[in-house]
Amino acid sequence: MENYPAPARRLVEQMAEAAIADPARAVAFQGAPGANSHIAVEQAFADALPLPCFSFEDAIDAVKEGRADRAMIPIENSLHGRVADIHFLLPESGLVIVGEHFLPIHYSLMALGPIEGIREATSHPQALGQCRKWLRARGITSVGYADTAGAAALVAELGDPKVAAIAPPRAAALYGLQTLSEGLADSDDNTTRFVVLAREGVVPEPNGPVMTTFIFEVKNVPAALYKAMGGFATNGVNMTKLESYQRGASFAATEFYADIEGGPGDAAIDRALEELRFHTKWMRLLGTYRQAQPRTIA
Repeated sequence: MENYPAPARRLVEQMAEAAIADPARAVAFQGAPGANSHIAVEQAFADALPLPCFSFEDAIDAVKEGRADRAMIPIENSLHGRVADIHFLLPESGLVIVGEHFLPIHYSLMALGPIEGIREATSHPQALGQCRKWLRARGITSVGYADTAGAAALVAELGDPKVAAIAPPRAAALYGLQTLSEGLADSDDNTTRFVVLAREGVVPEPNGPVMTTFIFEVKNVPAALYKAMGGFATNGVNMTKLESYQRGASFAATEFYADIEGGPGDAAIDRALEELRFHTKWMRLLGTYRQAQPRTIA
């Protein structure tokens, strides 16, 4: 709680009290009230009690410890790629992906003073990256902060008219700031994908397409990834995402994060995953869940 800027603490306390009283309805998110993750929770779960958490680790811990039933975590953005550290936090959390949500992202510049005097803009690094062309064109210096709405609360706390925040439009009203400009993102279709985490997996409804997410480490041999991926091609499984990342400093063992359409129990999926296991050091399923939007383009 002490990590939030003062203007956000009262709101955080109120929301936390409501969530603690009914943890079965609580959905943890990273950020201050008014953040994109807060908006995503409200859109995805009409009856939810959003639980603000200062960090991704705090949001995950809230679910692990039973203070929240689920967590809503951003995993990737259409403009700025994957969210830092998520690929490490998800496997280590022990939680399961049980859903996803896509949120169109809209940013406003907000401050206490006029736009002509703004010299710095603070926000989450993802937001700053999504608005980098707008900021560069105006000579405004980017300053990273833990989350977007928290940055708006920080600007209100600082009281410096030269410092602005980049945050969702509703944050201006929450923290008493003026909206100086809207539509800052470098593309009109700026979208963030969120995943929903829970302590236990769920069986997706039988009707409708599903996704499966998993991670694996290839063997350190020539053509390791080519061999590992062969089963998906021969069995006609559509892989919608494949990202590599390094763990540790050896640069000798590459781990991969992947999304595929379909789930275990389907014969083609089962054959592809079995072949993947044969060609990798290890493989771990992170969850099978209903698609929030179709991946296959007709």
